Amino acid sequence: MRKYSSLIKYFVPYKKNIVLYILSVLLSVIFGLVSITMLLPFMELIFKQDKLVSNNPITSFQSLSAVEYLKFYISKIITKEGRQYALGAVCVLIASSVLLKNLFLYISIYMMNPIRNGVMVQVRNDLYKKVLTLPIGYFTEQKKGDLISRMTNDTWELEATVSSVLDGLIKDPATVLVYLCYLVYLSPQLSLILLVLLPIAGIVIGKISKTLKKQSNAAAEKSSEGLSVLEETISGMRIIKAFNAEVIVDKKFTSINNDLFKIKNKMNLRRELASPLSEIMGVLVLCVILWFGGKLVLGNSESSLTAASFIIYIAAFTQIINPAKSLSNTFYNIQKGTASLKRIEDILQTINTVEDNKNGIILTHFSKSIEFNAVNFAYNDVTILNNIQLNIEKGKTVALVGSSGSGKSTLADLIPRFHDALSGTILIDGKDIKGYTLKSIRNQISIVTQEAILFNDTIANNILLGNPNATHEEVIQAAKIANAYNFIMSKEGGFDTNIGDRGNKLSGGEKQRITIARAILKNPPILILDEATSALDTESERLVQDAINNLMHNRTSIVIAHRLSTIRHADEIIVLQKGNIAERGNHDTLMAQGGIYKRLIDMQEIK
Repeated sequence: MRKYSSLIKYFVPYKKNIVLYILSVLLSVIFGLVSITMLLPFMELIFKQDKLVSNNPITSFQSLSAVEYLKFYISKIITKEGRQYALGAVCVLIASSVLLKNLFLYISIYMMNPIRNGVMVQVRNDLYKKVLTLPIGYFTEQKKGDLISRMTNDTWELEATVSSVLDGLIKDPATVLVYLCYLVYLSPQLSLILLVLLPIAGIVIGKISKTLKKQSNAAAEKSSEGLSVLEETISGMRIIKAFNAEVIVDKKFTSINNDLFKIKNKMNLRRELASPLSEIMGVLVLCVILWFGGKLVLGNSESSLTAASFIIYIAAFTQIINPAKSLSNTFYNIQKGTASLKRIEDILQTINTVEDNKNGIILTHFSKSIEFNAVNFAYNDVTILNNIQLNIEKGKTVALVGSSGSGKSTLADLIPRFHDALSGTILIDGKDIKGYTLKSIRNQISIVTQEAILFNDTIANNILLGNPNATHEEVIQAAKIANAYNFIMSKEGGFDTNIGDRGNKLSGGEKQRITIARAILKNPPILILDEATSALDTESERLVQDAINNLMHNRTSIVIAHRLSTIRHADEIIVLQKGNIAERGNHDTLMAQGGIYKRLIDMQEIK
């Protein structure tokens, strides 16, 4: 159970429910035992007149046994009212006990549901919050399908396990323990045999269940692989159809699914073995008890075990079989849940390489410059940026150019702290950016990327992401500046039009103009443009470029561009090569040098 210690903090808010759950379980078990206990004095007295008890065992200090007192009480009823009346009274008491047993059983379930559901809601919330705080680099290493699987399949598996743990730690052990104590009271000799046999049965079941954790982990991994392939298939459906690759991706998915089928079969067969195996072990133990108990009743006149006591002993023992079966199932489920919990904890315990400074300075406005002082960055021991020295003054436009993999996007990503530099410092207004809070830094920055990132919502809500408190008039104004207003109003729903998954109901140029409107509405002093027009046709590029020019007005801009025509008027152009600044200057200066920049210009035939 130590494997589940990380879940303890989630149970703390439900202390009251847990106490009431435990109390209800105990009362349910006690009233269940009472219904069986009532049978013993009844069977011994109602058919044997000579065994009626005339003296109160409590007041006469003969015995403090509840059973002896029940014998006295039933004897009194038989003497006064007759056997039929006593039979009716015992039946009423048994029925009442069973009613109360099930009432408290229902109350225990009622108390447990908020615990189980509340714990899992909080686990999912914590998982989602953790995902939101992880750096961008984490998601380049992980498959989206695997993350989705951990947040869905594994949490569902863990939810079933939480219920099993509650029952396995409280309900079933309480039932077994209370009935075992009663069995020891009825016959210590028989119970000694029972206490030897039950652990043996538990060991047998435990041995078989040990492999479940390994199989569950393999099943979870295969399930996440399948989700990854499915996500990639949906995202890349256009390419799959264009290259007639349906057979290839189908073969890949079918192979993973078949492997999952085999693992699930083995796992389920082993898990389903728990119930029949525990029942078989229980019946074998019962047979041993019947044989030894029968010998005590039939062959030993001095034995304290009467025929009536032996029948009640067997009846009480049968009440242990179902909880014992549940315990074995619980053990199997816990083994399964351990694998899911481990996969969930892998996310929750991931070390965040970009830590927010909770006590940092709040950057309320950008007033001077952004400085890179001897900044180095590496990924998996591969150098991406090397000794970068760069000063970006407020209101200036700095362009980053170079071949793919030269470090352009990485350099820009360091400003909003999507990554942290390996060494060196980045300063905003003369202070290390690690001294500011993350939120306040990012409040000063807007980013427009090559791929327009939109969400399955209305046009208005996608624009409002830049400033959720903006008015509708401000949204309209932002759309006009971004050259998006006309095409938005041509839609049937206008600003309330749903744009579909990833904005797939819009053209490339329309999507990009929505992202620019979003950036305009945020109205930040610092702007990062990451190849914002490279994926567009000529007409869309012109409209988007006009919108970008409007966006860049009076802002500090860092522009990453492959189409060099868009950055000819930048205040400074930084040419990166293999992570180093190879050239720097304005367009005319770099052209006059006749170096890398001029070669790139000539390749694009820009005159």
